[in-house]
Amino acid sequence: MVDGIVQKRWNGAFPLGTLTVNLSGALLLGGLTGYLLTHSTAPPALRAVAGSGFVGAYTTFSTLTFESFRLLREGSRGYAAWNMLGSVGAGMLLAALGLLLGRSV
Repeated sequence: MVDGIVQKRWNGAFPLGTLTVNLSGALLLGGLTGYLLTHSTAPPALRAVAGSGFVGAYTTFSTLTFESFRLLREGSRGYAAWNMLGSVGAGMLLAALGLLLGRSV
């Protein structure tokens, strides 16, 4: 749904909708993890399922790789590289930010 909303407003070849979903998911997972590690007495297995189950269902790693491959196939090597590097690099930064925010709540 988020991907569709973003892509309706973006006419470029770059998959901005998927990037938006993955980066917001990284922030959410970091925040949820930070909060649960700091403020929860739930068993570790339940905490893991809450994060990876909920946020894992929201994010789209398979779509990221498919769209990056599509960009390569279409000759858009720069977009493919930015898609992969942006998703992973910015995703790590946003996960770390989420972790800090989740711990501080």
